[in-house]
Amino acid sequence: MNLDNWWLNALWSLLPTVLVGLIFWFVIRAIINADRNERKMLAKVEAEERAKLAKEAEK
Repeated sequence: MNLDNWWLNALWSLLPTVLVGLIFWFVIRAIINADRNERKMLAKVEAEERAKLAKEAEK
């Protein structure tokens, strides 16, 4: 058995696992970033609504 062929086989056997792991990491990162941005916008809208209600309560 040729040692170069052994390393090539080892690389090809690990490559699918590494690629699936990277895809999973990118998807999870995108989901977390989207959730973070959604929470930030929701907090902004809620703060605006609270300010609007406080302003109306002063009248």
